[in-house]
Amino acid sequence: MASYVAAIDQGTTSTRCMIFDHSGRVVSVDQKEHRQIFPQAGWVEHDPVEIWNNTRQVCAGALAKADLVSSEITACGITNQRETTVVWEKATGKPVYNAIVWQDTRTDGIVSELAQNGGQNRFQAKTGLPLATYFSGPKVKWMLDNVEGVRERANKGELLFGNIDTWVLWNSTGGPDGGLHVTDPTNASRTLLMDLETLQWDPEICAELGIPMSMLPEIRSSSEVYGHFRERGVFAGIPIAGILGDQQAATFGQACLSPGEAKNTYGTGNFVLLNTGTERVISENGLLTTVGYKIGDNDTIYCLEGSIAVTGSLVQWLRDNLGLLSNAPEVEEVARSVEDNGGAYFVPAFSGLFAPHWRSDARGAIVGLTRYINRGHLARAVLEATAFQTREVIEAMNADSGVPLKALKVDGGMVVNELLMQFQADILGVPVIRPMINETTALGAAYAAGLAVGFWAGEDDIRKNWARDKQWDPIMSEEEREKQYKQWQKAVTKTFDWVE
Repeated sequence: MASYVAAIDQGTTSTRCMIFDHSGRVVSVDQKEHRQIFPQAGWVEHDPVEIWNNTRQVCAGALAKADLVSSEITACGITNQRETTVVWEKATGKPVYNAIVWQDTRTDGIVSELAQNGGQNRFQAKTGLPLATYFSGPKVKWMLDNVEGVRERANKGELLFGNIDTWVLWNSTGGPDGGLHVTDPTNASRTLLMDLETLQWDPEICAELGIPMSMLPEIRSSSEVYGHFRERGVFAGIPIAGILGDQQAATFGQACLSPGEAKNTYGTGNFVLLNTGTERVISENGLLTTVGYKIGDNDTIYCLEGSIAVTGSLVQWLRDNLGLLSNAPEVEEVARSVEDNGGAYFVPAFSGLFAPHWRSDARGAIVGLTRYINRGHLARAVLEATAFQTREVIEAMNADSGVPLKALKVDGGMVVNELLMQFQADILGVPVIRPMINETTALGAAYAAGLAVGFWAGEDDIRKNWARDKQWDPIMSEEEREKQYKQWQKAVTKTFDWVE
């Protein structure tokens, strides 16, 4: 009987289950979107119960589409939108509030208050992170401070916290009836609560944020058998054997397994990760230091990360909020109707600016508008914003690592946009390389799970599976490249100090 590995990929806009064979080929996929909840400006929420229900449905769907039974699945991995925060009742599994999504900015006041004693980099030496609304810890504090009865119940040990990986794992393994309360270091390193060196929760930081440590999941490696799916359900008895935050999973799936190798994932936001090996490089240029992965008992591998909040979601905004597109892929056709951006630049600081600026006071701006600008120019400016923001992060990465990037591996939904990929190569001045298997996030989680059960023998198997699909080489002149980038940098400054 053939055997396969599955991955649950719980993302910002949808949940997928994907099934892979030993060569890393996609055998089956099922996907279901969930609601985006915007209670007020700057607030972004998801319904955790909806996400869990969708997870069960897509697991069943993926099996059915491939005409497989659960006994043919050797193991399952989990990858997830990081920093999105759930707090729920240990006894019932009922969330005390909606999940607060990584893009949410309601914790700005909490972050500012914490920064008054020690500045924005107060916890950076321990956690690798600046103080920002992005991370889970301040979101937990907000729930404790603002949802009635939550702090009292947390202090009594009645509540559990987790990013989405922990929420899915807990429910998959029994929920209130013995569900495992576990996370891995890639997710824990996104909370602002974990010590990067020890891979343990830091009692001092937890106390500073007023978060009872009884709420926190156990931190285990990214690749080991944590437990099994509960006996009722389509995946009954399958080992759950890998957890990686989505961007680390994409790095693993792209086979960026050696120091100096980097990838960029083009999704709701963009995330550039550079493997720095066993060395924790603390950024001096606005990047994050994060756990890349920890395979079983092997040494922890670290990464530098440049997180960009709004890229693919900007295309959705153009479609849904302005009605300028009938569907997201149409953006390329509309952008190709013009030769350039016409002098318009779009800085999508909808929830502030992430790396390398970390400006929560920034808000989005379109600059350079004239009567000449039309729908095509705006579509082109939307795509170019993704490439410009990526260059900002790559320049910071080059400065921190001291090793200039030679080529960029890319993955995610936007890499099918060939206009964007060419412009990305042009504005970076280095080749951009797309792999044969584009869905590297789910694949990375599958690899982590498969390694734990011996489905893949080791990292060499992962390297062998990686194959190039297409490469874009830069064709823009150096003069034009620098001219456009200078204009972009000027546009970014126009977004600062908007929120007081």
